[in-house]
Amino acid sequence: MSTMNAAKPAISSVNDHRRAQFCAQWLWPATAVISVRGELDASNAAEIIDCGIRHSRPSGQLVLDLGAVEFFGVGCFACLHTRNVRFAGDNIDWTLIPSTAVSRVLGICDPACALPVSPDLPTALSTLRDHPRQLQLVNVDR
Repeated sequence: MSTMNAAKPAISSVNDHRRAQFCAQWLWPATAVISVRGELDASNAAEIIDCGIRHSRPSGQLVLDLGAVEFFGVGCFACLHTRNVRFAGDNIDWTLIPSTAVSRVLGICDPACALPVSPDLPTALSTLRDHPRQLQLVNVDR
Protein backbone atom coordinates (compact mmCIF):
# COMPACT_ATOMS: atom_id res chain seq x y z
CA MET A 1 0.00 0.00 0.00
CA SER A 2 1.44 3.36 -0.95
CA THR A 3 1.62 6.24 1.50
CA MET A 4 1.62 9.96 1.04
CA ASN A 5 3.95 11.79 3.38
CA ALA A 6 3.14 15.44 2.97
CA ALA A 7 3.75 16.93 6.40
CA LYS A 8 3.20 20.65 6.54
CA PRO A 9 2.24 23.12 9.21
CA ALA A 10 -1.50 23.58 9.40
CA ILE A 11 -2.77 27.13 9.19
CA SER A 12 -3.01 28.74 12.62
CA SER A 13 -3.47 32.27 13.81
CA VAL A 14 -0.52 34.38 14.93
CA ASN A 15 -1.64 34.45 18.57
CA ASP A 16 -2.03 30.69 18.79
CA HIS A 17 1.26 29.91 17.05
CA ARG A 18 3.40 30.66 20.09
CA ARG A 19 1.36 28.38 22.34
CA ALA A 20 0.11 25.61 20.06
CA GLN A 21 1.44 24.36 16.76
CA PHE A 22 -0.63 22.22 14.39
CA CYS A 23 0.90 20.04 11.68
CA ALA A 24 -1.17 18.07 9.16
CA GLN A 25 0.15 15.02 7.34
CA TRP A 26 -1.65 12.82 4.80
CA LEU A 27 -0.61 9.18 5.13
CA TRP A 28 -3.05 7.85 2.54
CA PRO A 29 -5.49 9.69 0.28
CA ALA A 30 -8.28 9.53 2.89
CA THR A 31 -6.24 9.34 6.13
CA ALA A 32 -4.81 12.44 7.80
CA VAL A 33 -2.79 12.84 10.98
CA ILE A 34 -2.94 16.17 12.77
CA SER A 35 -0.20 16.58 15.36
CA VAL A 36 -0.49 19.27 17.99
CA ARG A 37 2.20 20.43 20.35
CA GLY A 38 2.21 23.10 23.01
CA GLU A 39 -0.67 24.41 25.09
CA LEU A 40 -4.40 24.28 24.34
CA ASP A 41 -6.89 26.34 26.30
CA ALA A 42 -10.03 28.42 25.69
CA SER A 43 -8.10 30.98 23.60
CA ASN A 44 -7.09 28.48 20.91
CA ALA A 45 -9.36 25.47 21.48
CA ALA A 46 -11.53 26.20 18.44
CA GLU A 47 -8.49 25.51 16.27
CA ILE A 48 -8.95 21.81 17.14
CA ILE A 49 -12.27 21.86 15.31
CA ASP A 50 -11.17 24.15 12.48
CA CYS A 51 -8.01 22.19 11.73
CA GLY A 52 -9.94 18.91 11.82
CA ILE A 53 -12.51 20.22 9.36
CA ARG A 54 -9.85 21.56 6.98
CA HIS A 55 -7.92 18.29 6.98
CA SER A 56 -10.66 15.69 6.78
CA ARG A 57 -12.65 14.20 3.97
CA PRO A 58 -16.17 12.74 4.09
CA SER A 59 -15.98 9.01 4.80
CA GLY A 60 -12.29 9.44 5.57
CA GLN A 61 -10.12 8.85 8.61
CA LEU A 62 -8.30 11.20 10.93
CA VAL A 63 -5.87 10.82 13.81
CA LEU A 64 -5.57 13.74 16.22
CA ASP A 65 -2.19 13.34 17.90
CA LEU A 66 -2.20 15.36 21.12
CA GLY A 67 0.73 13.42 22.56
CA ALA A 68 2.94 16.53 22.70
CA VAL A 69 0.33 18.79 24.32
CA GLU A 70 1.73 20.07 27.62
CA PHE A 71 -1.40 21.85 28.88
CA PHE A 72 -5.01 21.01 28.00
CA GLY A 73 -7.72 23.24 29.46
CA VAL A 74 -11.04 21.75 30.49
CA GLY A 75 -12.78 23.97 27.92
CA CYS A 76 -11.00 22.07 25.15
CA PHE A 77 -13.00 18.96 25.95
CA ALA A 78 -16.12 20.62 24.47
CA CYS A 79 -14.22 21.04 21.20
CA LEU A 80 -13.29 17.37 21.15
CA HIS A 81 -16.92 16.45 21.81
CA THR A 82 -18.08 18.77 19.00
CA ARG A 83 -15.50 17.19 16.69
CA ASN A 84 -16.80 13.73 17.59
CA VAL A 85 -20.41 14.69 16.80
CA ARG A 86 -19.50 16.40 13.51
CA PHE A 87 -17.32 13.55 12.37
CA ALA A 88 -20.03 11.01 13.16
CA GLY A 89 -22.41 13.03 10.98
CA ASP A 90 -19.86 13.15 8.15
CA ASN A 91 -19.00 9.44 8.50
CA ILE A 92 -15.39 10.22 9.40
CA ASP A 93 -13.61 7.64 11.52
CA TRP A 94 -11.19 9.25 13.94
CA THR A 95 -9.20 8.68 17.06
CA LEU A 96 -7.08 10.79 19.33
CA ILE A 97 -3.73 10.14 20.97
CA PRO A 98 -3.70 11.91 24.35
CA SER A 99 -0.79 13.28 26.33
CA THR A 100 -0.75 13.00 30.12
CA ALA A 101 -2.40 16.44 30.37
CA VAL A 102 -5.14 15.46 27.90
CA SER A 103 -5.71 12.10 29.62
CA ARG A 104 -6.19 13.90 32.94
CA VAL A 105 -9.00 16.07 31.49
CA LEU A 106 -10.58 13.13 29.66
CA GLY A 107 -10.64 11.18 32.93
CA ILE A 108 -12.73 13.95 34.48
CA CYS A 109 -14.90 15.06 31.54
CA ASP A 110 -15.32 11.75 29.70
CA PRO A 111 -15.63 9.05 32.38
CA ALA A 112 -17.75 6.91 30.01
CA CYS A 113 -14.88 6.96 27.46
CA ALA A 114 -17.14 8.15 24.63
CA LEU A 115 -14.26 9.67 22.66
CA PRO A 116 -12.13 7.30 20.58
CA VAL A 117 -8.65 7.12 22.15
CA SER A 118 -5.49 5.26 21.10
CA PRO A 119 -2.18 5.08 22.98
CA ASP A 120 0.09 5.75 19.97
CA LEU A 121 0.12 6.31 16.21
CA PRO A 122 0.61 2.68 15.08
CA THR A 123 -2.27 1.56 17.29
CA ALA A 124 -4.45 4.45 16.08
CA LEU A 125 -3.85 3.60 12.42
CA SER A 126 -4.40 -0.09 13.06
CA THR A 127 -7.66 0.63 14.89
CA LEU A 128 -8.94 2.84 12.07
CA ARG A 129 -8.00 0.24 9.48
CA ASP A 130 -9.30 -2.84 11.31
CA HIS A 131 -12.25 -1.49 13.29
CA PRO A 132 -14.08 1.28 11.44
CA ARG A 133 -16.87 3.10 13.23
CA GLN A 134 -20.03 1.02 13.36
CA LEU A 135 -23.21 2.63 12.14
CA GLN A 136 -26.07 2.60 14.63
CA LEU A 137 -29.73 2.39 13.76
CA VAL A 138 -31.80 5.12 15.33
CA ASN A 139 -35.51 4.81 16.04
CA VAL A 140 -37.17 8.06 15.04
CA ASP A 141 -40.63 8.68 16.48
CA ARG A 142 -42.92 10.55 14.12
